[in-house]
Amino acid sequence: MSEQNQITVALVGHCGPDSFALQSAVRGFIPKAEVLRINDQGSLDEAMGRLSLLLVNRVLDGGFSQESGIEYIRGLGDDSPPAMLITNFAEHMDEAIEAGAVPGFGKQNMRSPEAETALSNALAMGAGNG
Repeated sequence: MSEQNQITVALVGHCGPDSFALQSAVRGFIPKAEVLRINDQGSLDEAMGRLSLLLVNRVLDGGFSQESGIEYIRGLGDDSPPAMLITNFAEHMDEAIEAGAVPGFGKQNMRSPEAETALSNALAMGAGNG
């Protein structure tokens, strides 16, 4: 698979157990995806040019300049890959979408058909970038 076709998903600001579960779920739906666990701003900035999708935690865990995943999404530029908030709370999902996120899913539903559809739709949107 060429680098151009490689799907790279970043798990942004998730704790260890959630990262492990999300990585397993993403790879279950997209077996050849590279899944990166990113818990600091420097690593995220370094990887940004090759990312296909950002799965952002509602409360960022790690070394970020802010705590809110929604505010992080709000600050992304037009050239950023699609970002999706991972949350079980509908009101936070709505707020993230208003801030520029694509529709996501909750941790309780990460292995559901809805999660698979959300990932597929987001990756299809991001395919036109770059």
